[in-house]
Amino acid sequence: MTRTRSFGQLEDGTVVQALRLGEADGLSAEILDLGGILARLEFDGAQGRTGVVLGLDDAQAYFDDPACLGILVGRFGNRISGAAFELDGQRHEVTANEGRHHLHGGTYGFGRRMWTVEDHAADRLVLRYRSPDGEEGYPGNLEVRATYRLRGARLRLDFEATCDAPTLFNPTQHPYFNLAGDGSVPAAAQWLQVPASRYLPVDGRLIPFGTLAEVSGTPFDFREARTLDVAADPTDTQLRMAGGYDHCLVLDGGAGPVARLYSPHSGIALRIDSDAPALQLYGGHALDHQHPGLGRGICLEPQGFPDAPNKPAFPDAILRPGTVFRRRIEYGFATPGPRRKWEEVAAALDACGPDPSIFD
Repeated sequence: MTRTRSFGQLEDGTVVQALRLGEADGLSAEILDLGGILARLEFDGAQGRTGVVLGLDDAQAYFDDPACLGILVGRFGNRISGAAFELDGQRHEVTANEGRHHLHGGTYGFGRRMWTVEDHAADRLVLRYRSPDGEEGYPGNLEVRATYRLRGARLRLDFEATCDAPTLFNPTQHPYFNLAGDGSVPAAAQWLQVPASRYLPVDGRLIPFGTLAEVSGTPFDFREARTLDVAADPTDTQLRMAGGYDHCLVLDGGAGPVARLYSPHSGIALRIDSDAPALQLYGGHALDHQHPGLGRGICLEPQGFPDAPNKPAFPDAILRPGTVFRRRIEYGFATPGPRRKWEEVAAALDACGPDPSIFD
């Protein structure tokens, strides 16, 4: 099986490669050396081979993509208000790429940069990127490795980073999941469960106020599984301001997945495990005009708190020299079958939980 194929080239002539993990049956992935983009992720469902993430057809389409489909996000995932922050008494201004605010690392971030392939095998891909001092306004040189490993029905992503001066670092990944594998099936019809008792309310520009709110009695309560279309309340002020779900859920912590997702259409279920403290939930509503005809997907992004450098009550996202940053995001798949009860779905996902020993 071909492990590497051309995915086209950018307008400047840069050739982009798609690097394959996995086999023709079971879970398989294609990852680009452009942005570390998860361009394809396929699993077997009730209708056969099923693509479970939204993707584009060529490299330039990804480079031009305003929706951040599948990218590795950095240096800072989510938003920084006013595109500025203070670190150790010094003010830093970063790229304002969402109005006057900073989103997902700036104009190019990590998702429009070429990463170096350090290692590529059937079950492992190691990508490296050096972010120079001053890139997008961030201080310090940053060395980042992103390691993808695929075993059985699990795909794991590990970030590792070091720096030579204090800087911000809050990476994540930005795939859009529609486990139905069919753009005509609404992504909001997927069942979602997230162990989060609190969330971060935001203002009209999607900047958190800096306070934590209880999810109980709100559309943000996914502690018991339900679909986004059922959970959504059109009269809710937060949902109206954001145009839908685009909010950070504060994880309760403890053992178990940070999210479970299930498509009654395909019968495919997903669990996400991570050591991040929060999970951004985005319903993909902007795709309707960014990529008409593509359909929607649900983004579930394990990360630190948005706008952390400007919110003293939030856990900071500072990386300092001499410290190694590590973050893990793991996707595990099961096929309980179409139209199953949630108890059956949860049991199937529990059976495919993370086993750190297989990734040693």
